Amino acid sequence: MRAVVQRVRSARVSARPAGSAEGVAREVVAEMAHGLLCLVAAAPADSREHAELLARKLVHLRVFADERGRMNLSLLDVGGALGIVSQFTLYGSLKKGRRPYFGDAAPPELAEPLVEELAAAARAEGVEVVCGRFGADMEVALVNAGPVTLILDTDDWIGGAGG
Repeated sequence: MRAVVQRVRSARVSARPAGSAEGVAREVVAEMAHGLLCLVAAAPADSREHAELLARKLVHLRVFADERGRMNLSLLDVGGALGIVSQFTLYGSLKKGRRPYFGDAAPPELAEPLVEELAAAARAEGVEVVCGRFGADMEVALVNAGPVTLILDTDDWIGGAGG
């Protein structure tokens, strides 16, 4: 699984159902105060193990300032929330041409359960989790804190099992 993680002061996700017309109103589906906003994608070979590992990494990631201003505290330490938004385009490849190739992303029937497992595993670690709507046309608004933005890939920890 691949994730782009941003430390945020706040974030909001609004969506309209997949396939709905441009004029259909969006509704707020997730809102959070300070924490981490995680844009996440799955590869076809990813498994529950990848989702659980990524959840543990996100919950325990030390990117919040301690009393000396050093990034030394985790979501658990600061009482922050984790926002999870599925974004298959993280597996987009631009190796050829100008149009992204998305064949390295897991199909929805494989990706959705993995994103749900990621959220469940993070909740089990003890943090508040809010999620976007899988497959929906979403808008994400956030106030980036720092800014701090990191790219995580479970392939870095599990021998190349994902994309």
